Amino acid sequence: MTIRDVANYLEEIAPLNYAEDFDNVGLLVGDYTTELTGILVTLDTLEETVDEAINKQCNLIVSFHPIIFSGLKKLNGNNYVERVVIKAIKHHIAIYATHTALDNSHVGVSAKMCEVLGIQNTQILLPKKDIIKKLITYVPKSNAASLRAKLFKAGAGNIGNYSEASFNVDGIGTFKGNEASNPTVGLKNKLQQEDETCIEVIFETQYQSSVVGALLEYHPYEEVAYQIISTENVHQNVGMGMIGELTEEIEENNFLKNVKKIFKTGCIKHSALRGRPIKKVAVLGGSGSFAISDAIRLQADMYISADFKYHDFFKAEGKIVLVDVGHYESEQFTKTLLVEYLIKKITNFAPLSLKSGIILSEKNTNPIYYL
Repeated sequence: MTIRDVANYLEEIAPLNYAEDFDNVGLLVGDYTTELTGILVTLDTLEETVDEAINKQCNLIVSFHPIIFSGLKKLNGNNYVERVVIKAIKHHIAIYATHTALDNSHVGVSAKMCEVLGIQNTQILLPKKDIIKKLITYVPKSNAASLRAKLFKAGAGNIGNYSEASFNVDGIGTFKGNEASNPTVGLKNKLQQEDETCIEVIFETQYQSSVVGALLEYHPYEEVAYQIISTENVHQNVGMGMIGELTEEIEENNFLKNVKKIFKTGCIKHSALRGRPIKKVAVLGGSGSFAISDAIRLQADMYISADFKYHDFFKAEGKIVLVDVGHYESEQFTKTLLVEYLIKKITNFAPLSLKSGIILSEKNTNPIYYL
C-alpha cells in the first residue's frame, strides 16, 4: 500500500473540495508514492506525535488538524510547527490532514458527536454552498440516452436523495465544418441541421474531471459544445454541524451532566437554562459560534459546540441553551472515527500489508488544562 491508497480512502468520506477556503488539507508532508509501514491517527500533530509514529514504525500520520495552516517561509525550528515538519521530514514520515473536509462530511465530526450523544433523525445544520455545478451539452437525439447514462456513471445527476436527475429539451442544432473537419454527420462545407437534445445535469465539483472526461469520450461529435455553470444550490448532505432529536425528552441539568460525562471535560460553559426539557439538539465540532443563528432558526433546544466568546452567550436570548464543551473535547472522537473507517476500508478492499497496522494515538494533545 502507498500513501495515495490511504488518501483515496480518506477522500471518499472527506473530499478535499469539501474543505473551507481558508483551510489546508490533504498531504502536507511526504510523497504519495511512498510505501506504507503503518498509520498513526491523531487529532493534532505535535513533536511527541512524530516521536510516537517513529516508535511505532508508522510512516504516515493522519491528523485531523493541519500542522501547516498558513505558509512557511523558513524551516529553522524556531517554533513547534517548524520543529514538527523538520522531524517528520528527517524521519521520512508523511502527514495528511482532513480538518474541515471531514467537518463538512455527513459522516464526519458532527455525525460522531451525534452518535455519542444518541441524537437521531439528523440533518446538516449549515449546508454548504458552491460545490454544485451544472453541465449543459447538446447531442444527437439518438445518442442522448447513452450519453446520459455515461454522465450518471461518472458522478453526475445526484441531488439529495435522488440520482440520475437531468433536464432534456429537443431542438435543431446547426453546424458547418471546414475542409479540415471530420464531421460525424453531414458533409464538409455544407450547413447541417440535426435533431439534437440539450442535456442538463448537475454534479459535485469533485466529479468535474470525470464528468467532463465521460462527456468528451462518449459524445459522438468531433467538436463537443458544452458549458459548466456554478449554481447557487446548497448540498443538503454536505456542510457544517448537525441537528437531530434525542430518543426522549430530558431535563436540562440532567442532560448537561450527561454531556459533561460523555465529553470528559473539566467544565461546561452554558447560557441561561430555560426550564424546558431538551429534545432537539444541534452540534458542531470545534469553533461553532458562527452557526448559533442557524441552530436557533431550526428551533434547537440546545446547541453544543466550542469556543464561544463572552458576547456569544447573549445571542441565546432565551430561545436556546448554548453549550461550550471545549474545542478538543468536541472533536476528540474524530480520531476513533478515522481509525474505524480506515480499518474497515483497508481490510475489505486492499491487501493488509502494513507492518504496524492502523494505530490510534495514545497522546492527549489538548493544550488546555482545568483546575
